Amino acid sequence: MSRPRTQPGMGPARHGNRFGMAAGMAVSKPKNFKMTIRRMWNVFGKETRILTIIFLILLADVTLMLAAPYGIGKAVDVMAEGGAQTGMLGMIVLALLIAYVADGVLTLLQGWIMAGVAQRAVQRLRTSLFAKLQKLPVAFFDSRTHGELMSRLSNDIDNVSSSISQSTAQLMSGGLMIAGSLVMMLALSPILTISCLATVPLVWLLTKSIAKRTRLLFKNQQIQLGRLNGHMEETISGIHVVKAFNQEQNVIAQFEATNQELLKVGLKAQILSGFLMPFMNVINNLGFALVAIVGGLLAVEEMITVGVIASFLSYSRQFVRPLNEMANIFNVLQSGVAGAERVFEVLDEQEEIEDVRHAVPLIHPRGHVVFDRVSFGYRPGQPILHDVSFEAKAGSTTALVGPTGAGKTTIVNLLTRFYDVTDGTILLDGRDIREYTRDSLRSSFGFVLQDTYLFSGTIRENIKYGKPDATDAEVEEAARLANADPFIRRLPKGYDTVLSENGGNLSQGQRQLLAIARVILAKPALLILDEATSSIDTRTEIHIQEALRKLMEGRTSFVIAHRLNTIRDADTIMVVDGGRIVEQGSHDELMAKRGTYCRMFASQFANVEVPQ
Repeated sequence: MSRPRTQPGMGPARHGNRFGMAAGMAVSKPKNFKMTIRRMWNVFGKETRILTIIFLILLADVTLMLAAPYGIGKAVDVMAEGGAQTGMLGMIVLALLIAYVADGVLTLLQGWIMAGVAQRAVQRLRTSLFAKLQKLPVAFFDSRTHGELMSRLSNDIDNVSSSISQSTAQLMSGGLMIAGSLVMMLALSPILTISCLATVPLVWLLTKSIAKRTRLLFKNQQIQLGRLNGHMEETISGIHVVKAFNQEQNVIAQFEATNQELLKVGLKAQILSGFLMPFMNVINNLGFALVAIVGGLLAVEEMITVGVIASFLSYSRQFVRPLNEMANIFNVLQSGVAGAERVFEVLDEQEEIEDVRHAVPLIHPRGHVVFDRVSFGYRPGQPILHDVSFEAKAGSTTALVGPTGAGKTTIVNLLTRFYDVTDGTILLDGRDIREYTRDSLRSSFGFVLQDTYLFSGTIRENIKYGKPDATDAEVEEAARLANADPFIRRLPKGYDTVLSENGGNLSQGQRQLLAIARVILAKPALLILDEATSSIDTRTEIHIQEALRKLMEGRTSFVIAHRLNTIRDADTIMVVDGGRIVEQGSHDELMAKRGTYCRMFASQFANVEVPQ
């Protein structure tokens, strides 16, 4: 089922009513780094058991790495005492060899398991985001470019994925290594430990100052990337229009401008984040020098042995290296958090308002529609419809005519609950449409729009879109009624011909015929035809009009038309202008009034007398 056109770029107004509804309003969430980290961690909810296994592997690995420096110190002391303890030295070397080999095996094992955890977590996040997009109101998509949304679903998710896979295990192992190294250093020499810790405040201040600046830059980088993707998606989708108006150089210039902004912000983010490690190395070297000086003085005073100094230097490296890595990881997290925030912004958007508690399914609708003093605006204080009232009896055909932007499509959007009214009531079979479940209400409508949309797949699959369980015979009968069967059978694979994106390998008229066949097959109770034959040649239009008349028999139909000859037989023709119904009646009645409709009709047909 195709989606009706809406006012592009316009969001809905917040409207209250007796159902307490406010369609399409977003839930505002603060840009909070710590909150985003917690929410990213919650994505791991179903991986607790696996994460426990990873933690135990890391604990074993860290234990081995903490034992290694102690063994090195003992080996140095054994060598310092002479060759009498050669057997002890051999045992220590063998133990160190086993420890380092085991470290390599455990590191590979935890990396392999962590990769699976990260990919499964991101898969759940990607699935949640895509499912969320299906639940958001039309207003959400009307106010955002498709490319920008695609960027959130792909680029931002990829950033989250890389951050998780790179940082989670390193943060856990780094925390364990720092704690374990600190304990061992204190056990060996509290004085040397104090010397080693003297540089930690410098590391903290450096990390905090750089991370504070890079966070905003990485966030801005993701925004610019989304804009670039939006521009590319629009340009590729509208490539025929671009070439028809010779706008290639203009779109290239726009792309280069956006790409240049992305370059600037990306360059700043990468350069600033790149400052971290060189400065960290300077601080670390100062720390090593301080430990060496203090250790030498203590050794001269025979307060510690050379082996202790050797062990302590190894522990200090193991203590500082995770600090450096965690500082670097924190820098990597800036990009991931920036992407995660943009994903969570969509996940926090308010979905379509839930059905009211007493909502009932719409079963076997008759199609009696009443608009009772309906007013609506997409934005607060900017009404589109003003006090609209009319009645469409069951099985009747109501045509909506008027200038572009008068409110014709808005009336249809309200009837199908793509938006909810600001004031007034819409009744279907005597009941407020908000008292029906939304799914059953929309399932009762069939749409044939001016701008058709076909999905990638076969012609047969596209016709069956509104009725997946239809038989091949039903599909072909619907195509015959829509006059699509002849051209389909002329294609190399007939009904099994695979369409490109939006049926790009078919003409506009052929795509329209398939859209009509799709509705004919679905057999909805109510029809909405929005310039349904505007892209079809005159000869084909005669056949289509005949098929539509058969389809419309016994069904309530709403026809939006600019070609007035296509709606002369409508039961009621409503002239909409400025959000109001200025005239309504049959064709003959409106022509007799010699008002707005008569002038519109005369402007299209030269042989009709224009009223004075």
